[in-house]
Amino acid sequence: MNAPLGIFGGTFDPIHCGHLELAREVRAALHLAAVRLVPAGDPPHRAAPVATATQRLAMVELAIEGVAGLEADGREVDRPGRSYTVTTLESLRDEAPARPLALIVGADTFADFPEWHRWHELFLLAHIVVVMRPGSTLDDALSPALAAEWQRRHTTDATALHARPAGAIFVQAITPHDISANSIRAQLARGSPGVAAVRGLLPSAVLAYIDRNQLYRPRPDAT
Repeated sequence: MNAPLGIFGGTFDPIHCGHLELAREVRAALHLAAVRLVPAGDPPHRAAPVATATQRLAMVELAIEGVAGLEADGREVDRPGRSYTVTTLESLRDEAPARPLALIVGADTFADFPEWHRWHELFLLAHIVVVMRPGSTLDDALSPALAAEWQRRHTTDATALHARPAGAIFVQAITPHDISANSIRAQLARGSPGVAAVRGLLPSAVLAYIDRNQLYRPRPDAT
């Protein structure tokens, strides 16, 4: 059986230790060959990021430097137009048609799949790994169309992710990390006190990059 390649997308605005721990924990639990962190160039489902796509990719590259099993993938930054996950998976599938792919998403993101571009095709291109806090459930959060896919594809057997290239839905419990990019940006907007508050929440190389490039700083008219 081939070890799957994990795909973990996001705005990473900025990338923080919670992202890295999630990627490492899922990789270890599911015996993935690696986890690719894919910053969205132009995300279609949320407000525009604060940092540019190039800056966010640079921060991902700094964050994973020297971290075994984590890789940066800039294809959504380099590709013009909206960053649709289905297009990214098609590109990865073209590179290695038989390799299992595992798209790693949070439970809230999974529940929003019916709003995604060509969402039914995601299951044909990759397995879906839904990461959840221990004790959490999806309950009634799924639309009828997504619930039907869940009933058809859900498995509790992690080896299914290795046995074929795509098509399964697997739930992976993860350790909770109370870190968010929103709160980090809010702290950094306070200036020097905020920098001290977020130290340790994101890799030091990323914090140094933020400082050098004056990202997430207070507005000039802020008091």
